[in-house]
Amino acid sequence: MSDKAVFTEKQYLGREWMPITIRLVLSMFCFAAYFFTDERERNGDLLAVVGFAIITISIILGFVVHFNTTVANKSVTLDGLWTTRRVKIDLNSIVKAEKGTYSRYLFNNPVYNLHTKGTIRFFTAGNDAVHLTDRDGLLYIIGSQHVNEFLRAVQEEMKRKA
Repeated sequence: MSDKAVFTEKQYLGREWMPITIRLVLSMFCFAAYFFTDERERNGDLLAVVGFAIITISIILGFVVHFNTTVANKSVTLDGLWTTRRVKIDLNSIVKAEKGTYSRYLFNNPVYNLHTKGTIRFFTAGNDAVHLTDRDGLLYIIGSQHVNEFLRAVQEEMKRKA
């Protein structure tokens, strides 16, 4: 067995456009409020500090890895943030792998190993996902920004002889 990964993807927490937009609008509001406060107000400087703090946190979140997706050795391994457990999906038990959308909603929160209604979800950003169905009928929905490559790697590993 080779330990070389067929597919590897890192998904970062702070790189989705909607949360970045929200944080930038909040910081712009703080700077605008700071600009329009009188010079005599003591708490006016606090607005500038909060605005710069929001921008700094946004920059830092751009480098925080939410989870890694790796396809190797007839399995999909999802390794999450700090205290999360590593999830390993054996591709021998998968009966169907297909491309689909993650959710029909416009805004989705990042999730890792979320169990709801017979599905297990992994998602950071984007709209597309790979749907993996196992023998027991459990559905794994794994969001990816390179969904075609991810699906191709999963299908190749499923066809590969052990």
